[in-house]
Amino acid sequence: MDFSYPAEVEQFRDEFRAWLAANLTDELRTARRQPGRDDAQFEKVRAWNATMADAGWAAVSWPREYGGRGATVLEQLVYTEETTRARAPLPLNVIGMNNIAPAIMQYGTEEQKTTLLPRMMRADDIWCQGMSEPEAGSDLASLRTRAVRDGDQFVVNGQKIWTSLGHRAQWCQLYVRTDPDAPKHKGISCLIVDMALPGIEVRPLVTLNGEADFAEVFFHDVRVPADALLGPLNGGWQVATTTLSHERAGAARLYAEMQVRLEELVADFAAAKVGDNPVTQRRLGELALRIRYLEILCQRAISASLHGGPEVVAFGTASLAKTVWGEIGQELAALAFDVLGNDRWCDYRLTSRSLTIAGGTTQINKNITAQRVLGLPRR
Repeated sequence: MDFSYPAEVEQFRDEFRAWLAANLTDELRTARRQPGRDDAQFEKVRAWNATMADAGWAAVSWPREYGGRGATVLEQLVYTEETTRARAPLPLNVIGMNNIAPAIMQYGTEEQKTTLLPRMMRADDIWCQGMSEPEAGSDLASLRTRAVRDGDQFVVNGQKIWTSLGHRAQWCQLYVRTDPDAPKHKGISCLIVDMALPGIEVRPLVTLNGEADFAEVFFHDVRVPADALLGPLNGGWQVATTTLSHERAGAARLYAEMQVRLEELVADFAAAKVGDNPVTQRRLGELALRIRYLEILCQRAISASLHGGPEVVAFGTASLAKTVWGEIGQELAALAFDVLGNDRWCDYRLTSRSLTIAGGTTQINKNITAQRVLGLPRR
């Protein structure tokens, strides 16, 4: 791995770090924690997203024609490290920016690109992603929400669940089955759906920590214009697996986030005058070592991308890194709760149970690692 930074990348870091120091407030750092908790925090983060967009810092990996900076992989790496270590709030449209926007850039019409992307970047519009269903979570290809063509419209019926910010969203990237007779991976299409259309019912879901960042969404004879199709008809699987070429260094957030959380935990131990117990120190040391290992693992995936390594290495290593990140997060949360047990860490303890599920379950990621990294056969 070669992670030496050229002078222009360090200049990029210095410029961005100075901008953050001048604009990021302690109030915003506090709001970064679960911005969906109440409307006031949500609006603070929305305003911050607009501030970053107006200054050209909201989506550095995007091409310049869509409001980005066309950042290199190393610049993306620096950007991710600096935002995480500065404790800046994540974008409200983090799924939109990282997953939906690249698909719109690749498959959308010029009108969709010029109209939807700037508003997404500023969080003027909130986006959600209609993937998971009650019987199609990790196995997306098993989805059953139907879209039937009727003239110049699709009629949509079905249900989505665990839809992040579904109750706040104006737009949804919706995956639907348009050919029930085709093999399950080949009968899926992607639609860009206005959440204000008649027949859409959204019910917020309250999770263990008392928050409602997710929703279940029901579609009852919803008529979606046919020109809302994103990508080819029955080509939704291809859209879903679009290479995220505009966010190649996103893995850096995994280790940088855990480094920040460990620093905060050590500071809380010191303030409470606990943590000098040998068992606690051993657990802290193990976490620090595993986070360092996670950093190397993430950098290996980024390096493969940077130096033109096989895509299978980058993808397989990133899947392994996500698995390790989820396990570290749960162990860190357990240690914090065991020693401190206060409200702040209690909340993270509850939230951490989702880390091995959200963004790809550990079981699925282990299958990817086994097959694409270790070369083991399917059973």
